[in-house]
Amino acid sequence: MNYFELFDIPVSLQVDKNTLAKKYFELQKQFHPDFFTQATEHEQSEALEKSSQINKALKVLKNENETIKYVLQLKGLLEEEEKYQLPPEFLMEVMELNEELSANSQQQINDFETEIYEPVKNSIENFSAETTSTVELLKVKEYYYKKKYLQRILDRIDG
Repeated sequence: MNYFELFDIPVSLQVDKNTLAKKYFELQKQFHPDFFTQATEHEQSEALEKSSQINKALKVLKNENETIKYVLQLKGLLEEEEKYQLPPEFLMEVMELNEELSANSQQQINDFETEIYEPVKNSIENFSAETTSTVELLKVKEYYYKKKYLQRILDRIDG
């Protein structure tokens, strides 16, 4: 059972946070280990495992980047620890940004992120498990890796 099935929500690259929270609380009422203190050891163990799975799913589905990664993995388009090759021109732009880190860099990176989001905006915002093509998802995959790269620079600025 994947995380979307667990929460009984449609597969999406942008999960509705209100629906997610509502479903989370429903599931926790049903499976939280505190409600199984009088149950058998086996039932307690199952409740603990289910609750843990619910918490992991929540962590992924409430983070847009993790959700994109998860959907791409479900579709067989992204592997854990994959060595993805980003376009050289993107890497050159990022290298220049990285070398010129300043107080203004945060805004430059945010602008750059907006720029790389634009080509995949429609695919992400209107994702459908039935109609979104593999070609569109491969573009989303590239966006995911580009954004991840930019996040590393932002982390350096903040850290």
